[in-house]
Amino acid sequence: MYKILRSIFFLFPPEWTHYFSMNCLKILCVIQPIRKLLAYAFTPADSRLTIYFLKMKFKNPIGLGAGFDKNAVHLRELAILGFGFVEVGTVTPLPQTGNPKPRLFRLPKDKALINRMGFNNDGVKLVTERLKRWKESQESGVGSRESGLITHNSRLIIGGNIGKNKNTPNEEAWKDYAACFNELHPYVDYFVVNVSSPNTPGLRELQDKESLKKILLHLLMINNGKANSKPVLLKIAPDLTYRQIDDLIDLALEIKLDGIVATNTTINRQDLIHEFGKGNQESGGLSGSPLKKRSTEIIRYIHQKANGQIPIIASGGVFTSDDVKEKLDAGASLVQVWTSFIYEGPAIVKRICKTLNIQ
Repeated sequence: MYKILRSIFFLFPPEWTHYFSMNCLKILCVIQPIRKLLAYAFTPADSRLTIYFLKMKFKNPIGLGAGFDKNAVHLRELAILGFGFVEVGTVTPLPQTGNPKPRLFRLPKDKALINRMGFNNDGVKLVTERLKRWKESQESGVGSRESGLITHNSRLIIGGNIGKNKNTPNEEAWKDYAACFNELHPYVDYFVVNVSSPNTPGLRELQDKESLKKILLHLLMINNGKANSKPVLLKIAPDLTYRQIDDLIDLALEIKLDGIVATNTTINRQDLIHEFGKGNQESGGLSGSPLKKRSTEIIRYIHQKANGQIPIIASGGVFTSDDVKEKLDAGASLVQVWTSFIYEGPAIVKRICKTLNIQ
């Protein structure tokens, strides 16, 4: 069924299709019988898949990476689709429209996407308001009953992916990250510091050890001053050299960072099947199947180099339960999907979980 829908959706621009399909799902979920039917159809119900990670309980290890629900407007729908966790954002202090359109491209032959979105989001104030309403609905039990998820054990874990505004100079970036951290802190379960997107000019320069240390130490200082601290993770690029990765591992161990998300999108275009018109390549970050091998290599390298002392969330090229197992065997504890959600459809979490054995 989804293959037919996908063939129709792929006739339209990717970004328009994204908003159209999710808004259609949102409308369907307003109707309670349909909402319950969708929850029954798409939500895995296997307690053996429960994962404990950084003192959080995940109903399954399959999450949705940042960039899909940037503005926290589809949490109910994503919970119904069975995700164990959802990462909202990337969120910046001020709203921004991102890069000019078109900025999202499909590469069907490669099962890949290229995006150069540029941290388009509604700004941290509005996103925080939505997360506050979501948390209140969950605590009252309304959200769980409405979505068909009837126990506290199935609560959707929410991550907050934070970044800097495009016009903020790098030397002041720490202020942007701190502003987002403070606003979101009461309403997310963990944080991911994004300094690895290729679509904000100069952002990846913040992966330099000293620049990054300033940002992370300030966030950890704020975190330690809170009544309830939240795990702080770092999202890294797959295009780093091993020497750069070594620096990040040393830093993570030195400051006792809670974990790493490996990896973000890549600027590498090697071995792609797809060809753009006139042979030109679109700029931006590549995600999907072509990223699978490199992502796994980095996960394994970090896990071995740090002797398993750095918790890892895997991201990059996850389509099947075998892909999940590969990431877990390499050293990750959780995985995120994004591009595969576009290609495989709303049943991807249940399909993966059906044949996943993590015992």
